[in-house]
Amino acid sequence: MSENKNNLEDIIREYLLDEGLLRKRITDSKLSFGFQFVYPPVPETVKARTQAMVVFQPKKKDLLIISIGTQISPPHVEALEKLGEAKIKFFMELKKLFHLKNLFFRIDIANYRYEISDQIFLNSNELISKNTFFDSITKIFNVQAYSNILLMEFCSDKLNINDLKNNKDFDSSAGFSLYT
Repeated sequence: MSENKNNLEDIIREYLLDEGLLRKRITDSKLSFGFQFVYPPVPETVKARTQAMVVFQPKKKDLLIISIGTQISPPHVEALEKLGEAKIKFFMELKKLFHLKNLFFRIDIANYRYEISDQIFLNSNELISKNTFFDSITKIFNVQAYSNILLMEFCSDKLNINDLKNNKDFDSSAGFSLYT
């Protein structure tokens, strides 16, 4: 497994470097390897917002985990608070979405954050294709982008647009699209 582990780490690093996405190595004693990267791939000449994601292989496991975390912004938290008990409906809609898309998730309602992940299981004698790797990344990214749209729908009546305009985390552009 250690030979394939090194090959797998090299292949994943190469895939991320090829697309200009790799940001840094993750060091953790529980991991065989891990990388932080950004997505979607956009040319350096285009100013577009990307999302930080991670990929890692837990030690002694023949699988990759690809994950994205979301911390809901203060204006959106305030809007969700104004919804009262209806805010639970937002988180229930998230759970339904994650289940529908066959993704793993952790939701921390008290701190208004959640993490979405996918697992790619590997045979000990084969490595992952670039297409399989990026299909998983794109799936997670698109579900996260959809969750942002869902959040906007839930909060639209309770948001103060001036608070959003003054928040550095708010992006009023077309959103996370591969074509923006």
